[in-house]
Amino acid sequence: MSPRDAKPRLDLSGRVEMTHGAGGRAMAQLIEAIFKPALANDFLAQGNDQAVMPLPGPGRLAMSTDGYVVSPLFFPGGDIGSLAIHGTINDVALSGAVPLYLSVSVIIEEGFPLADLARIADSMGAASRAAGVPVVTGDTKVVERGKADGVFISTAGLGLVPPGLVLSGDRARPGDRVILSGSIGDHGIAILSSRENLEFETAILSDSAALHGLIAAMVAAAGPHLRLMRDPTRGGLAATLNEIADQSGVGIVIEEAAIPVKPQVAAACELLGIDPLTVANEGKLIAVVDPAGAEAVLAAMRAHPLGREAALIGTIGEDDQHFVQMRTAFGGGRIVDWLAGEQLPRIC
Repeated sequence: MSPRDAKPRLDLSGRVEMTHGAGGRAMAQLIEAIFKPALANDFLAQGNDQAVMPLPGPGRLAMSTDGYVVSPLFFPGGDIGSLAIHGTINDVALSGAVPLYLSVSVIIEEGFPLADLARIADSMGAASRAAGVPVVTGDTKVVERGKADGVFISTAGLGLVPPGLVLSGDRARPGDRVILSGSIGDHGIAILSSRENLEFETAILSDSAALHGLIAAMVAAAGPHLRLMRDPTRGGLAATLNEIADQSGVGIVIEEAAIPVKPQVAAACELLGIDPLTVANEGKLIAVVDPAGAEAVLAAMRAHPLGREAALIGTIGEDDQHFVQMRTAFGGGRIVDWLAGEQLPRIC
């Protein structure tokens, strides 16, 4: 039974109206019936315009903010609600921080089905509880029909970085190893197949997941050897590696044969003329590691459910041009460039 079933306050067969964002009784009913039961926790229950929370120990604060505009809102393996929670937790955790608290702002288009809004809110709540990171404050706004394409979600996350741990995109050094936590392209192809009603012989599900447990295991195994971590979301692996190369002023060489890609994703990309390296992911990370700690990090990742396919895919090198290069499976080589243009709009 959903938490809202115990105290129904709104007919979920209806649709969002402008009055639901006007600050009156209808808005109060929307919040009480949909968001409060779905996201319930002691901080949110205080009902204030802000949340006042304790910090559990020494260290430095990490904060991230993001917006989610995925289309379609519901896709194989997830929806915009769980995606927003997972993505924000990951952005905080990739600094090495323990994620502590989240905020959520939801912009809803007039006419949006209340049942779908409740489904999204429930998904946010389930993802938040599963991760152990509560949504402590939030906001809702309703805009006129045609101005929001259903639902937009903005989030912020707060975490605590342990003393002595410093991870940053400018810390990659020649000789460092590049490790990928698992197969690429799952999320983007799941979105595309759902959007375009494409059917493949094997179901392709989004990889959307909260990675803070995996990251904690990596930090525990070899924290001092970690240089940086990133998640290859929009623009995929190609964009993220180019960001690292530019920020650190280095070159990167990766091995095509070492990069895990599910057969059904590879087949879909080939059919559609898409490079898997540029397809978005929502449950994967890239770690750049001092070679002295690479094996320990890799072992810790493979021992975790979200890192079982982890692979050493490349090496940091010296390159004044900051190129990312790939040795292909056929023994040749090519430059891995940024995504040009717009391949998969509204992906996260």
